[in-house]
Amino acid sequence: MSITRRALVGLAGIAACEVALAGCSGDPDDGPTGDAKATIDKAQSVGAMEDYGVGSTFKATEPVEFSLMYRDHTNYPVQDDWSVFRHLQEDHNVTFKRTDIPMADFDQKKSLLIGSGEATDIVSVTYGGTETQFITGGTILPVSSYFHYMPHFQQKIADWGLQADLDNKRQADGRIYHLPGLREAPDVQYSVVIREDLWEKAGLTEDPATWDEFREQLQQVQAANPEIDYAMSDRWTDATTLGSLLSVIAPNYGSVAGWGYSNTFYDEGAGKYVFNGTTDEYKAVVSYAAGLIADGTLDPEITQSDDQATQKFISGKSAAISGNTQSLVEYRTKFADADKGDVPIRLISLPSGPNGSNLPAGRFTSGLLISTKASEQPYFKALLQFVDWLYYSDEGLEFAQWGVEGETFTRGADGTRVLNEDISWSSINAGAPQLLNADFGYSNGVFLLANGSSKDLVFSMMTDEIADWTEQQLAANEQLEVAPAPQLDEIELEQTSLLQTQLTDAVQAATAAFITGQRSVDDDWDAYVTETEGLGAGQLIDTVNVALERAKSGS
Repeated sequence: MSITRRALVGLAGIAACEVALAGCSGDPDDGPTGDAKATIDKAQSVGAMEDYGVGSTFKATEPVEFSLMYRDHTNYPVQDDWSVFRHLQEDHNVTFKRTDIPMADFDQKKSLLIGSGEATDIVSVTYGGTETQFITGGTILPVSSYFHYMPHFQQKIADWGLQADLDNKRQADGRIYHLPGLREAPDVQYSVVIREDLWEKAGLTEDPATWDEFREQLQQVQAANPEIDYAMSDRWTDATTLGSLLSVIAPNYGSVAGWGYSNTFYDEGAGKYVFNGTTDEYKAVVSYAAGLIADGTLDPEITQSDDQATQKFISGKSAAISGNTQSLVEYRTKFADADKGDVPIRLISLPSGPNGSNLPAGRFTSGLLISTKASEQPYFKALLQFVDWLYYSDEGLEFAQWGVEGETFTRGADGTRVLNEDISWSSINAGAPQLLNADFGYSNGVFLLANGSSKDLVFSMMTDEIADWTEQQLAANEQLEVAPAPQLDEIELEQTSLLQTQLTDAVQAATAAFITGQRSVDDDWDAYVTETEGLGAGQLIDTVNVALERAKSGS
C-alpha cells in the first residue's frame, strides 16, 4: 500500500524527535552554496594527525584536553575513574574538562550556557532541531563546513544512504549545525508487552495481524480473565497521553501521534504540509484509542505514573502494557522480586493498519553540537578528528559500546563479542555484579549517540530473543521516507515558535479528552478543528508551505 503523507517531525517542538528545518542539497565534497569548505590552519592543528583517514585510529600527537558539556544520567552517575576516561587518556591522548549537569536540568542549563556564549567545545546529547534557537547568536559551529575533516562520518553517510537525510538538516543559510548519531538500520524497539498465559487462557496464541485484531484480542482476554481490572493499563502516559502506544500505532494510520506528534504533516499527493492534529488520519488514531477505553479494555487512568502502571501489570491487574526491548528485563525482574515466578511475557509484533506496515521515518538519533569557540582553539583539528573517530568509525563505536577487549569483553574466533560474565548490560548477564555503563562508562549516551550505529553493533548487544524480534519487525515493515524540509528563516522561526507551542498544547489536551470520553469524537471534532484554526493552525501551515516552496525553487 502506498503512503501519501509524511510527517515533518519536530516542528511541533518535540525534543525527542529528529528535526529537519531546511531542504537544499549539495555535493558533500564541494559543499553546497553558502557552505564552502573551511580550512584549518596550522595554528589550530595542535595534536592533529597528519595522515588521519578512514580506518585510522585517532591518537593525538600530544596530549589534548577538550571541554565537554556532560549530561549526567541518573542511572549511571559519572565517575572520574571510569575505564572509558582512562583509556581515552592512555590510548588516545584525550582528556576532558567536564561541565557536569544532572540529566533533569540538562536541556535548560545547556540552553543557558550556549545562549550566554559559555558553551563547551563539545555539547553532548543534543537532539536535532534544538540547535535552531542558537544559530543567529553565532555560538554554534556550522559543522558542515568541516565535514571534509571527518572521513568516517562522510563514509557512513555514503555507505548507509543517508545523504538526502543529511541535506534535509540544512538551515536557511545552507549549512548544518548539528552532528547526528547515525543508524545503518531503522530503530525499532517499542510495541506492547503481553502476558502470554492470560492470552492463552483466552485461546490466543498468535500475535494480532492488525490493530483492529489487537482490539478484538483485548476484548477476548478481558472476558477470559475476570480477575483482571483491564486487559491493558498503560505506562509512559503521564507526560504525553499514551505517548508510546499512539506513536507505535500512528505510522500505520498515516499519521504521527503520541511521543512523535508533530503539528505539521507532509501530504505527498498535494506536495504540501497540512495540520496533522485535524487530519482524518489523526482522528482515526484518536478514535481507535477512545474505542479501547469505551470497550472497557484499556485503563482510563491515562495520567498514571510508570510505577503505577507497572505495578498493575506485575500484580495481575492487567494483561498488557507498553514496552520495549529493554523493559522486558525490567518486567521479568519485577515478577521475580514479587515471587510471581517465571511469568511468560513477550513483545508482540507490530500490527498493521489502514496504511500498511510501517516504521517511522528517519535513521538519525540524538547527536552533538560543537561550539564556535572550539574553532579558535589550537586543538580544533584534533577535536574534529577525535569526534569523527569516536562517534563514526567502526573502531570508535565498538569502543564506546563494548569497552576494551580483554577488560570488558572477549572475542570469539568468529568475531562474536562476549561480555564478561561479571558485567551486565540490558538483557545480557542480567543480575551480574557490575554494569557496563555505571561501573565502566561504556554504552553511555554521551559517548555513543543514542546507541545508534551499525546494524552489527546494535544487534551485538541483543539477546537472541530480542534480535529475532527486531529482525522480524525490520522484515515485516517498511520505513517511511523523510519529508522534504522547508527552510524556515529567522523571522519565520520566531513567528511559528509561539504557534507551535500553543497548538501542540491544545492538540494534546483535546487528544486526552477525546480518548477518555470527556469529549465526543463524533459530536465535538468539528468544534475542535475550529479551535485549532483560532489558535493559528492555518497561519502555521501557510508559513511552512511558503518556506517549502522557497526551498524547492532555491530562492
